[in-house]
Amino acid sequence: MGSFFRSEKMSLCQLFIQPEAAYSSVAELGEAGSVQFRDLNADVNAFQRKFVNEVRRCDELERKLRYIEAEVNKENLHIPEIEDLPNSPNPREIADLETALEKTENEILELSQNAVNLKSNFLELTELKHVLEKTESFFNEQEGIGGTDSLTRALISEDSAAQTTHIRGRLGFVAGVVPRERVPAFERMLWRISRGNVFLRQAELDQPLEDPSTGNEIFKTVFVTFFQGEQLKSRVKKVCAGFHASLYPCPNVATEREDMVKGVRTRLEDLNMVLNQTQDHRQRVLVSVVKELQNWMVMVRKMKAIYHTLNMFNVDVTKKCLIAECWVPVQDLAGVRKALEDGGRASGSSIPSFLNVIETSEAPPTFNRTNKFTRGFQNLIDSYGVSSYREVNPALYTIITFPFLFAIMFGDAGHGLILTAFGMYMVIGEKKLMKKKSSSESATNKIIFLNSYKMKLSIIFGVIHMIFGVCLSVVNHIHFRKSIYIILEFVPQILFLLLLFAYMVAMMFIKWAIYYPQETMDCNNSTVSCSQATLDIIRYGPSCAPSVLILFINMMLFKSSPPTGEGCQEFMFDGQDLIQYVFVVVALLCIPVLLLGKPIYLLCCGHSKKSEHISENGDVNQGLELTPETFEAPSSSPAHTEHNEGDHQMGEIFIHQAIHTIEYILSTISHTASYLRLWALSLAHAQLSEVLWTMVLSNGLSGSAEGNAGSYVAGGIILYVVFAAWAVLTLAILVMMEGLSAFLHTLRLHWVEFMSKFYEGAGYVFQPFSFKMILESEDLEEE
Repeated sequence: MGSFFRSEKMSLCQLFIQPEAAYSSVAELGEAGSVQFRDLNADVNAFQRKFVNEVRRCDELERKLRYIEAEVNKENLHIPEIEDLPNSPNPREIADLETALEKTENEILELSQNAVNLKSNFLELTELKHVLEKTESFFNEQEGIGGTDSLTRALISEDSAAQTTHIRGRLGFVAGVVPRERVPAFERMLWRISRGNVFLRQAELDQPLEDPSTGNEIFKTVFVTFFQGEQLKSRVKKVCAGFHASLYPCPNVATEREDMVKGVRTRLEDLNMVLNQTQDHRQRVLVSVVKELQNWMVMVRKMKAIYHTLNMFNVDVTKKCLIAECWVPVQDLAGVRKALEDGGRASGSSIPSFLNVIETSEAPPTFNRTNKFTRGFQNLIDSYGVSSYREVNPALYTIITFPFLFAIMFGDAGHGLILTAFGMYMVIGEKKLMKKKSSSESATNKIIFLNSYKMKLSIIFGVIHMIFGVCLSVVNHIHFRKSIYIILEFVPQILFLLLLFAYMVAMMFIKWAIYYPQETMDCNNSTVSCSQATLDIIRYGPSCAPSVLILFINMMLFKSSPPTGEGCQEFMFDGQDLIQYVFVVVALLCIPVLLLGKPIYLLCCGHSKKSEHISENGDVNQGLELTPETFEAPSSSPAHTEHNEGDHQMGEIFIHQAIHTIEYILSTISHTASYLRLWALSLAHAQLSEVLWTMVLSNGLSGSAEGNAGSYVAGGIILYVVFAAWAVLTLAILVMMEGLSAFLHTLRLHWVEFMSKFYEGAGYVFQPFSFKMILESEDLEEE
């Protein structure tokens, strides 16, 4: 809980590692996940770093793994998940892994190429078989209607009928297949080049064929083209080549065609058997690979991450030691030292590696240790901005306030149970889901009552929430040793908020306590005398209850308004006007304190910021190198220059404090009004629920409760349909849409109204070198 209240303490460390132990040491640190390395070679090109060849080696292994994975996915083989991640491979395992991947890739490539060649031959033989079978039917049909004479009449004009016998012997044909989508254009082109002297027969293939390279389905059409003369034959073949038509030999004699069909079918059977054997062998190879594929991927990714990290190290002058700088949580320093010892022991290095904590003025990264439950709330806060180092973490309080404010806006126990049930389903099935990685007059009275009640509750919760946020700033002031800011900032801020808005909340409770529902007594017609008790009943009855909003406005404007009725009073209690006057005056006096207190303190104590060079860790010159400021010629005397710089810095401080003061004063008003969204969304949810009940489900219930036996059956059917519609609308509108709306508004109340009172959010997140985080991020990128 201590570390979740504020970010953990961090230390900047230097690691001195022997080159032979560097790989194993970084591997141990990656398993621990407690170190964020700094790049000491930021000015060095990525291709000029020490371990660039090793990184390229890992890239090549990743390429082979991606190819093997793609081939496995083509066969729809399931890649089993691994429960325990393998460790980083040692040098001997790396060599064995490279050999195994090289052998597997070559074997799969050879099998794939052989399969493509076999499928290409199978496709050609299949097309030839269809051509022979279709042309046989063409010729049989033609012989049935007059043999070659009909073709001759289609190709030869009547004027040349005398030469029919001579031309009949010179008639030729070309057979083949063409893609189905190109048939219309193919037919038109043949007509144009022959001027109508080509006879074309075609028939679509019933079954699609398979592309040898891609495996996609292709649809083709068998055609036979009859023509006259060699010149026309040459033109027809050119058109076929242009439309990517495949031409196949087709004998003129029927017996030869039958023999050829029988031979093709035999070859297809033999080829199909060879294809099946090739596919079975390929399947066995991939099944044997798929068991180790996930392990290989994890090992290569870890190895690549190690070499990327080693490229961030520096080499000392003697080139016998690697130097690294890293941020480490103080709580994990012992674990990091142990990881270095284990790495040196695993590599067999005789010289131990060691860690040295160094002092620095740099702002450390922010690290909040979380678990499965707290991580979600921490992500909400980090989405707004990462907290500054050692700043109070709002996520601790968001765990309580976020569900509370969400429940106020959602405002429905029944729909809340649906969300609870859905949340329980998500929690119970976490592992499984992670693996898959979606009456009307009485409505009126209710609105009148709930409208005022929920609006006041929204203001009450909002003011309490903001006061709590302002109080948290005290923790930051004390921790960062700025106790004077408690007097100059916190005290005027909290007084302004308490004397105005907390007082308004107090008036709400006073109104609820002293004004009660009671009918006004008529003294003129009553037989009982109007005693003092009766006058109190009239004074504190509902008709005399003053408006809290009107009282607050009059308080701010120093004005008064007449009572609401006879016998009533303007104020709730005696002396309230004096108390309000004092509260407003004190609240207004807080503004100049908030505006001028901090700048005057900095001016008197000489705490203005001075520009100075901060040497970074690893800086060889340690601030001794000449900078451009060294050569700037002074425009005047040193005293004059220093005086101008001081005036400039104090001017910036005054401007910054003025902006901060104006922002706070205005935000107290706007943020208080912003909490009315609690009332608005709760009321909207309640009214939508009632509308769906009144307009949808209640009509179905009333319709099914009247009539005879036949109407009961019809009413039951109607009720079934109406209930389905009501359930769908309830889930879609009230649970999903209203739930999302309530979530977003609750998020805004925490980000703006609550966290702006104390939260800077100027830090940067701690990103340790962790194999687990690297593997998870790469899996998300692949998805």
